[in-house]
Amino acid sequence: MERYNRHIILSDIGQVGQDRLCNAKVLVVGAGGLGCPVLQYLAAAGIGTLGIIDFDNVDISNLQRQILFGTSSIGENKAIASKRRLEDLNPTINIVAISEKLTSKNALELFNKYDIIVDGTDNFATRYLVNDAAILSHKPFVYGAIYKFEGQVSVFNYKNGPSYRCLFPNPPQEGSVANCSEVGVLGVLPGVIGTMMANEVLKMILGFDGVLSGKLLCYNSRTTAITNLKINKSQKTIENILNSKNLLNSYENTICEVSINEISEEELLEMNNIQFVDVREPYELPKLDISDCIEIPLGNLEKNLNALDKNKTQIVFCQSGIRSKKAIEILINNSIHDCHSLKGGISSLIKTERLI
Repeated sequence: MERYNRHIILSDIGQVGQDRLCNAKVLVVGAGGLGCPVLQYLAAAGIGTLGIIDFDNVDISNLQRQILFGTSSIGENKAIASKRRLEDLNPTINIVAISEKLTSKNALELFNKYDIIVDGTDNFATRYLVNDAAILSHKPFVYGAIYKFEGQVSVFNYKNGPSYRCLFPNPPQEGSVANCSEVGVLGVLPGVIGTMMANEVLKMILGFDGVLSGKLLCYNSRTTAITNLKINKSQKTIENILNSKNLLNSYENTICEVSINEISEEELLEMNNIQFVDVREPYELPKLDISDCIEIPLGNLEKNLNALDKNKTQIVFCQSGIRSKKAIEILINNSIHDCHSLKGGISSLIKTERLI
């Protein structure tokens, strides 16, 4: 009664509503920028069983926005670090930490254990997996996304409503859309969007009207503008997923990332006769003074292949190592096979001390 007093004295929640929260089971996929505020507010609200799945480890660059973690968490698995912090916040609930990657092999079994799924991931492959597995397991899921200063929130598969594929039928080409590690993100933005996502979870559990099903809320942190867009349901799209018995079995082969000629910073140090290719946009920082390096943005690469020295091994890099893999695909398709994508992007390049 004392812990949840401010909920219980709300006439629209009361003891009955708080009991619903305490009996609910919610799975949060990804304990990153969006997952952190979602987890904090759901744990504080008293969600009875709170699952966290994340295979990534805490990095110092996360702390600018992933405020669930501290310096002492660096290097620790995010799901495990989240569980420890949340158990201090609310030791009365059941918190399940799953320190592995969500895949087509574990998604359905995992989703079937929970009432609501929250997608806090930062890549398209996992978003489509979450959507398809949620449809097949008949679970609603809360969607959130952030980009620089803007964010989106919606709820999919809720009471026979639209799905994520109704809004975005097919994933973009791998490497064509940069993530926050490449273009940056305002630190408070995940907090705003993540809190909205947690609010949608509570609304569904409590049976409130106005759930963001069939609507996409768009928020701009620079102007504080909020826009709601209508999402039309495509019954055919949903039925195609429900009727595709082997959909998840072939999932990784169709839309998940693939590694193409990746090279580590250690391997780079052993190489000679190389040319660096920076495929970042001109405005991206930091700027580096590197011996034998040319700058060609990814979108212009195919038109400027003649700028490459065919007698040298091409080392392609970007901000984080995602777009450079797409660049390698372009080079190979144009019969340039002596090329490698630098794993980890520009940070790996700096560590090699190849700067002038």
